[in-house]
Order: sequence, then C-alpha cells, then structure tokens
Amino acid sequence: MSPIKNLLRVVTTQCSFSKKRFNMSAKETVRRNKTVILATLSGDRMLILNKVYENNLITQREYNNLNSINKEDVEGHVVRLVDKLMNKGEDSCKAFLNLLQTDAEIIETYPELKSMQLNDTCSLTKPVQACSADDSDDLPPESKRPKEPYELNSIPTGLCVIINNENFEARTKNKKRKGTNIDAVSLAEVFSWLSFRVLMCKDQTKDQMERVLKCFASQSDLSQLQEFNVAEWSGSGFTPLQEAPRHGDAFICCILSHGRKGEVIGVDEQPLSIKQITGTFKPTAQPTLAGKPKVFLIQACQGGQTQRRVSLEADNSHSPSIPEDADFLVAVSSVEDHESYRHPTDGSWFIQSVCQQLKEGCQRSEDILTILRDVNYEVGQKEDYMEQKEGGYVKYKLVKQMPEFRVTLRKRLVLSPHRN
Repeated sequence: MSPIKNLLRVVTTQCSFSKKRFNMSAKETVRRNKTVILATLSGDRMLILNKVYENNLITQREYNNLNSINKEDVEGHVVRLVDKLMNKGEDSCKAFLNLLQTDAEIIETYPELKSMQLNDTCSLTKPVQACSADDSDDLPPESKRPKEPYELNSIPTGLCVIINNENFEARTKNKKRKGTNIDAVSLAEVFSWLSFRVLMCKDQTKDQMERVLKCFASQSDLSQLQEFNVAEWSGSGFTPLQEAPRHGDAFICCILSHGRKGEVIGVDEQPLSIKQITGTFKPTAQPTLAGKPKVFLIQACQGGQTQRRVSLEADNSHSPSIPEDADFLVAVSSVEDHESYRHPTDGSWFIQSVCQQLKEGCQRSEDILTILRDVNYEVGQKEDYMEQKEGGYVKYKLVKQMPEFRVTLRKRLVLSPHRN
C-alpha cells in the first residue's frame, strides 16, 4: 500500500471513532503528516513556495532565502519551507493546511491532497496503535511532552556577559583583533534590547577568563569583580559596574577572541577549553542556574584550515531531576580545525549575523535554534578574498566559513524585546 493511501486509511479510521475525541492542533497535524506532505509537495517545490508567499505566510526575506537555497535536493527545499511554517506557530500551520485543501491550482498539481483530511478541526481519537509496520514515530504521552518555551519572566531577563579580547601580547601573530569592538557593541545593543543586563570584560588572560567566569556563575560581589574591570552597557556605551550581577531566567556568554580547536585564547596566548567554560555554569556547581537556558556565543577560530568552496548543482518537564548537561546551547563561529573571519571596521561575519538575525527573528517570536540556523545559512553564503604571502609574492585565496552549534536545550528558547 502506498504511503498516501496508508495515511488516508489511518486518518479515515481515526475520524470514524466517536469516543475520547479531541481536536488536534494544526501544528500537530502537520508534524504527524510531515513525511507524506514533503513527499507530495516535492513534485513542484516552486509552486508551493510561491503560493505560500502569495498568501502572506512568509515574508519577502524568507521567500528570497528559501528560493536561493542551493545546497539541498528538491525535498530539502520543501523541508526548509515546512519547518519555517511550523516554527511560526499554530496560526501559520492552520493557514498552510487550509491552503493545501482549498487552492485550486495546488489541488490540481497535487491531486493526492484533495482527499487527505488535513484540516485540524477533524475530531481525532487518541493516536491509533497499529498504523503501519514501519511506523516508529511513537510519542511520549501528551502530558509529558513540553509544549511551552522556557519561562523568561524576570526583569531583566538575565545576564549577558561579553569577554572582549582585543589587544594581545607582542609575540602573537595578530597583536590586535581589529573590529572586535564593533562586535561587542552590536551584541550589547541587541541583548539590551532583549531585556538582558549586559556586562563586559576587556582583554582577559586565560587565568582571568577562568576566574571571572566563576565569579559571574557564583554571583560574586563587586569587590571580587574589581580586578577584572567589568563594565556595564548603559545604552550608549560601557561604564564602570555599579551593582553586583544577579542571575535572572537565562544566561548569555559571548567570547570574542583568538582560538583553536575546542579552545579560546587569552591575551597571554594561553588556551582555555570551551568545555571548561561551559562546565563552570553547570547546575551541580551553581544551582541558581538549574533548569535555565545557558547560551554561549563564541567568535574564535577553531584551527588554521580554510573552508573549501564546493560547487553545487542548482536545482514542562515533570521529572524531579534533569541531567547536569541539560539546558546548554554553544554556538561557535566556525567548525573544528577552521578559521573564522573578521572585518577590521565591520566586525566578524558570525557575530554581525547573529545580531541581525536576533533583531529580525525575535520580533517574529522565533526560537533561538531557528535563528541560529538562519545564521548558519547566511554566514555559509558569504565568501571573500584573503591576502596571502607566499615566496615574496602576494596572493589572494577565496575563503568560506561555516558556524556550528551544539544543543542540550530541553524546551524552546524564545527571546523577546523590552517588556514594560
């Protein structure tokens, strides 16, 4: 039996029951039928993209981004489109399902959709146990699946700590990290806008980075922070810290420095591992951060290799405990072994993209993972020529960059602009 016919049989069977009925949400309907929807719509991906745009389900910018994807096969394009609509929430999913069921051109192009009962008002029973021998998409009970994002109710939302290493010792190859102050200001502006209290430490050695992070994790008093020259964002610039830091409902740590595989470098050229940085904030040591999202944005090379350019073909937890490594997100400007790039006057590719995508995505209530995927896409599109000296001659090599992020968040993290 074909997947389409099998789905129709199951949905028809479900809708025939009269006991224990409930209205499945549009988003849940899309999620449960996603495989079949993707297989069907891949027959003409441009039609569905244009229809979704014409019906104002995506913005002009989102349309341009989806239309310009060239790294995936046809189904990959449709996956990105459907994921985008699901991330927009219930109303977008409802409008999408309605479009699939009512648009004459869509029904003519995808005749399989005409008889599929995809509208979310269909009364369905509890999930049927025996749908298909290959069906392995078993879900935990509704009551145990997290539906809500992390609660961010504190004012301010939390701390955003920036370690900004600009001036390195003379023996360092690149003594001054030009452009890093642009990144620091951009981060301060966007996270202040997102209701975080923004603090910055400038030019820290490896030992200082290690100790100041411990101070922030343990909420040390002002006297312990004085040696690190901590400054606070005032809206127009950084001024001396006047009040001891206190944790809210989320924590952000941004480190701007040189680096190598799995490490960031202090201004004394000594390395501090990213694993040690995040470990400082584990709830086993700092219970005030237990269950709260901890995000690390790291702008630092992860090696000396250059990304190659590839030619592409067109075409609520109710558990009494959680793991100690839960609720972390670490986003690094480049994959292991490779360089990151920074413009001396415009700032780094990664941090500037993070700030811009936060400004746009947070206004649409997008979660942080959606935003970081857009960052990956945007930075991955960039390329430039870098000066390289060989044998007394100056040559130029084409460079690319690919950020990555690692996630143990248990819920959706949605950051919002200033709250009154």
